[in-house]
Amino acid sequence: MPDTASPSPLRPLPQSFDEPLGRKIIEMHVWAVGEGLRGTEAAPLFEGFCRRLVDAGVPLRRAFAGMRTLHPQWGGYGYIWWRHLNAIQPRQFERGDTYEQNILNSPIGELIREAEAFAGRGTPWRDLRRRLAGPEAQLDFPDLDQLAAAGATDYFAEIVRFGETDDPSRGTGIGYSFATDRPEGFSDDDLVLLKAVLPVVSLAMMAHAGHTIASGLLEAYLGADAGRRVHAGAVERGSVESIRAVLWYADIRAFTTIADTTPGPAVIEFLDEVFETLTASLRPRGGQVLKFLGDGMLAIFPFDDATREEICRQALDAAAEAISAVDELNAARREAGEPTAAVDLALHLGEVLYGNVGAVDRLDFTVIGPAVNEVARIEALCEPLGRQVLISAELAAAVGANCRLIPLGCHALRGVREMQEIYGLDLG
Repeated sequence: MPDTASPSPLRPLPQSFDEPLGRKIIEMHVWAVGEGLRGTEAAPLFEGFCRRLVDAGVPLRRAFAGMRTLHPQWGGYGYIWWRHLNAIQPRQFERGDTYEQNILNSPIGELIREAEAFAGRGTPWRDLRRRLAGPEAQLDFPDLDQLAAAGATDYFAEIVRFGETDDPSRGTGIGYSFATDRPEGFSDDDLVLLKAVLPVVSLAMMAHAGHTIASGLLEAYLGADAGRRVHAGAVERGSVESIRAVLWYADIRAFTTIADTTPGPAVIEFLDEVFETLTASLRPRGGQVLKFLGDGMLAIFPFDDATREEICRQALDAAAEAISAVDELNAARREAGEPTAAVDLALHLGEVLYGNVGAVDRLDFTVIGPAVNEVARIEALCEPLGRQVLISAELAAAVGANCRLIPLGCHALRGVREMQEIYGLDLG
């Protein structure tokens, strides 16, 4: 019967090798395991690996490690080491056709295609070697042309895959490449050392890859601060803390009409463009998006006594910038014959409970309290008052004298007992 057992993640070592080489392999295994257990980040881990290779006599000129990740903006991370710098250059690769095409046209892409073709039928690693100088030179990828032009003489690449089903939640694998400028290229011992140590180095890198994927997803879906808190262990239901914050609530006016008359994919594209436009004004000012509520958006600007006035002013600046940017977006969409819509925005100041709320098996990390309901009620007044941005009396008092605030009188808020003084924001 055919052997259907899963392949070992460790490459079989040669039947025999000299004692110094064996000692180097063992020392690097011990070091890599220790780094993985400590949770060393990928960049310093790969840098330490390259330095140890050089100390072991491997004539590295350049080394690279790259891996895919789960993140809405970044498709992957890369780490480049150069001998003359003796340091790592981290890189982030934005999702899109350019990133995918660069992979396909590289030696790593060739190894990925081979690994996918033999998935479940062979080893979890594939490797490739190319001479870059002399009569045996084989420059069949653009990357190799560039390395050869820079003086490299030999090239070795390997991909180490994770798991059997390419589960992206823990990373799908790591692609490595190594180049030397030694005239005779890599020696047999150099390649034995690399092949023997890369699987255990990959295991250490995998530990950090899983951590990075989890933190990136939590921040993307919960917000930067909430994601960090959850990843750090704030997961108990009912665990909340009282914070003071400027509350920001935005809503797209007449969105139902747009959704009813526009194809679904175009509606999603429209929402993405509006939400990105609004969020862009928050990022440099400390605003944190907590959630998108259909066609609405809830964000907070936390503060303490020392930062209250500055944070409140930053929130007003963010609101003015956001509305201006939405107007520009609408103008561009109108010219392209695409649907447009106004955004109504309310800002309020209050004390809220911030933390875990929900069922035992499904929690939401959010803010609750009367102030959250009040900011939504204030936003509902935008259309009746003919204003795009409304400000509560509490926030107006916190920013002090401000010529941009326009008193609009007292108004009733649904579910709020007393009339509330409301201000408009001069967007001129």
